[in-house]
Amino acid sequence: MRTNQRRILPPRLVAVGTATLVLALCAASAHGAAEAGVRIPSEATFAEYIDNLSEEYSYFTVSNLWLLVAAAMVFVMHTGFAMLESGLSRSKNTVNILYKNFFVISCGLVTYAIVGFNTMYPPETFNGILRFGGWFGIDPDKYMEVMSSRSGNNYAYWTDFIFQAMFAATAATIVSGAVAERIKLYSFMVFTILLVGIAYPVAGSWTWGGGWLERNGFVDFAGSSVVHAFGGYAALAAVLVLGPRRGKYDAKGKPRAIPGHNLSLAALGVFLLWFGWYGFNGGSVLDAHPERVGRVFVTTSLGAASGAFAAMIVCPLILKKADISMALNGVLAGLVGITASADTLNPGAAMLVGAISGALVVVAILFFDRIGVDDPVGAISVHGICGTWGTLAAGIWGEGKFLWQVVGCLAYALFAFAVGFAIFSAVKFVMGVRVTAEEEDEGLDVAEHGQQAYPEFTGGK
Repeated sequence: MRTNQRRILPPRLVAVGTATLVLALCAASAHGAAEAGVRIPSEATFAEYIDNLSEEYSYFTVSNLWLLVAAAMVFVMHTGFAMLESGLSRSKNTVNILYKNFFVISCGLVTYAIVGFNTMYPPETFNGILRFGGWFGIDPDKYMEVMSSRSGNNYAYWTDFIFQAMFAATAATIVSGAVAERIKLYSFMVFTILLVGIAYPVAGSWTWGGGWLERNGFVDFAGSSVVHAFGGYAALAAVLVLGPRRGKYDAKGKPRAIPGHNLSLAALGVFLLWFGWYGFNGGSVLDAHPERVGRVFVTTSLGAASGAFAAMIVCPLILKKADISMALNGVLAGLVGITASADTLNPGAAMLVGAISGALVVVAILFFDRIGVDDPVGAISVHGICGTWGTLAAGIWGEGKFLWQVVGCLAYALFAFAVGFAIFSAVKFVMGVRVTAEEEDEGLDVAEHGQQAYPEFTGGK
């Protein structure tokens, strides 16, 4: 952690040390300065050089380390998604859900390395809409030089890659929850590869890679639309192609509740997601600036808490009961909503954005349920609807241009839905996307994996 006090070398130590170190310094100064990203002024004294090196290189080191810690926190979010999704689903599908979540993070890292990173962050020749590329396009002789450089930032490209790769995998995790309990495993895997490897980085480049939305003033600080709405609307497309679970609707089309098997796991998952979101949003500051990181932590906390608070008030008013799953989704809705402008909102606005998100998610979940869109975990409502709201809020109380916030929301919603629908429909045509009725009744753990998460129970539903 950086402090406000500067370390000053004692004069006596400088005098003695200078005589001893001057020869070694002359030999190593060029290499050391290059490594540290510091140029030595021609007339700088030894003490000034040490001071400059300490100030700049220490800040770079701390900022780079913070981004790595933040990336690890985003990784923990995948644990949260796995626990939430499995907890809100039936016990007979637990192995399948855990398997999918492990595949998502693995697939996300590999595809982002092969093609996603340089597609999302293309060179200056980018036309603003589309550009494919990956590490394989870098001159092998320059590869290590490029990836190890700082390029004027307070982090290395290595760090930038791993932080952004964790974001990429999140988009597919959102889809995983929405299609739970009835999708073919290998069909989901093919869909994930195409969505995360190609569609997500192309759309992400529009805002974070210098694309057409960023050029026109669209703002999305940490991904309310770039990550969450993109995943939410891709999930909506997949659910429409896939259809609802067996037994979800009666003969008249009235929805029936299908309770999850472990609400304790679901609650643990949300706590882990809340924790990881500090890395998701806090790391998006892209350095360790104390005021900016602190502000993001506060607005993120207030958004989550206000979302939960609002959901806990609205849900009993509508359903006449205090539903814990709605409260959990209220937390996530507040987090998704605040993500677009966590770096610019004041505490009051952060609470308002979170509260509206929490109320909105309750209404959205009930709406989708009643029109036949079966989403076991509420992912479409949490990430799609609240992601769009949070992005619009960045144009109301944040620094975005409202008209372009609207354009950006439409662009991400339409692109994610269209691409998701096209990919999923193609996968359905080639290999099918839904398990048989018998396999669904038996549970995907046995049908797809030949295993059970809870072998002491048989036929758990």
